[in-house]
Amino acid sequence: MKKTYLGGCHCGAVRYQVNLDLGQGTFKCNCSICAKARSWLATAAAGDFRLLSGEAELTEYLFHRRRIHHLFCRRCGVRSFGWGEAAGSAPEAGGKFYAIHVNCLDDLAPEDLVNAPVAYIDGRGDRWQSAPPEFRHL
Repeated sequence: MKKTYLGGCHCGAVRYQVNLDLGQGTFKCNCSICAKARSWLATAAAGDFRLLSGEAELTEYLFHRRRIHHLFCRRCGVRSFGWGEAAGSAPEAGGKFYAIHVNCLDDLAPEDLVNAPVAYIDGRGDRWQSAPPEFRHL
């Protein structure tokens, strides 16, 4: 069941509201940026995300194929969400999606994270539907 969360960066300049069902799963990716930042993410459809404040404080970082818009707060440097467009190989995603850093959700009960299934994604190999050969370090 979807639940409404508030989230944002460390300094509070960037704030958003998102509807997520963490029981439907979260993911950790082995691409270079996710592995270095130890990202733990959940996806939200465009209609389930609303930026409340801080658009002018967001800075974008694009790399590799330049498909995922990695956003971070220019004041505190925290990446609380990003966005992308679903590729043809992921029709269930349905266009624009948001990648929410679950550690940036306010007042998230630890048991919500403990009970959230985690999928491991081979972003480094551009095999988005597969787990990488090794993921224990993620």
